[in-house]
Amino acid sequence: MPDSPDETTGHPPQGRWLTPGVVSVGAASFCSDAGHEMATSLLPGFVTGVLGGGAGALAAIDGVADALTGLSKLAGGPIAADPRRRGRLARSGYLGTALATAAIGLTTAIWQVAILRALAWVSRGLRSPARDMVLTDLARRDSVGRAFGVERAGDNLGAIAGPMLASVLVGVLGVRWTILLAIVPGALAAVAITVAVRETRVTFSSTEARAKATLNLRALRREGLPRLLAPVAAFELGNLATTLLILRATDVLAASGWDASAAASVAILAYAGHNAVAAASSLVAGRFTDRHGPRLTFAIGATVYVGAYALFAVGGVAGVMAGFALAGLGIGLAETAESSLVALGISGEARSHAFGVLGLTQSVGDLGATVVAGILWTLFSPEVAFAYAAGWMVLSVVAARVFPPKP
Repeated sequence: MPDSPDETTGHPPQGRWLTPGVVSVGAASFCSDAGHEMATSLLPGFVTGVLGGGAGALAAIDGVADALTGLSKLAGGPIAADPRRRGRLARSGYLGTALATAAIGLTTAIWQVAILRALAWVSRGLRSPARDMVLTDLARRDSVGRAFGVERAGDNLGAIAGPMLASVLVGVLGVRWTILLAIVPGALAAVAITVAVRETRVTFSSTEARAKATLNLRALRREGLPRLLAPVAAFELGNLATTLLILRATDVLAASGWDASAAASVAILAYAGHNAVAAASSLVAGRFTDRHGPRLTFAIGATVYVGAYALFAVGGVAGVMAGFALAGLGIGLAETAESSLVALGISGEARSHAFGVLGLTQSVGDLGATVVAGILWTLFSPEVAFAYAAGWMVLSVVAARVFPPKP
């Protein structure tokens, strides 16, 4: 019989922290990310080569999808406040992402791809607060960091497995069938999250009441969420898309004498290494967070990013390779800490709403960071773009010090 939760915090008491439920949430993140990354890695070639679109169409598809992700995360927070809705939302979100992503393989027009990509990313956004609440429910208070570290590690490992699997299958089955097969890991993700939800039902069904599906902004202000998210907002405004890191590595390699195809291949391998470091550092970050608190973990992650961006700005083959590794370390530390900040800093009544606001902050910040850095890159130089991003990272470290959490 599972331990009953602490009535004040909502977290289970002392016991084994790596439960089947925690492992299942990590497995769900791994499988889901592997599935949609299979399709994402083939999407540029599919849109431009098979459907005859251009770079503008591809950018518009992903830009709209990313914007919808942030809004759907905000909407998913209030829905996930009710434990009885939470499980259904998590399951349907994983399944919806899988179905919409795989269906892209059946499309014959770019507008169809745009609609399905948007549906997949809306499903992905809606499920995120529910998944985070399920994981928070499963974790002991002294192991919240490790639990989120497992989830982040699964997500980053999926980002490696998906493109690798796609590269093997596309040569045998072709682009369309490979995208269609993305439904398999996506469906496995839905099964895995179901296992986790069942564990939370046994433990928590008698201790939580139905919650209203409102944004609950007044309660979040009382809980001190603006102070909690001030450093996160600054960090995300400097968190550049990895596509810019890949572009910088490709340019530096080409300038060093590599031919275009070899430079692109090595840059993609460096990105895979970045994800591997992120997965490993997520696990380390979880343990460090449980011992020293999420704010210190977050500050270290942002500081590491300053070093990574400095290496990307300076250039050189060795510099950008090391920059990829440092960026992987920084994102593993920071993302684990961000989720732990909300899980530990906001009470059970408002926590799901806070996860929704966190998701919106991450999405809007990331979009703004990449757009502004892209403009600076074009008008001035890559060095100016990376200096701009590093400035936000420094500001996030300062904000973590200036805005302590509300007692």
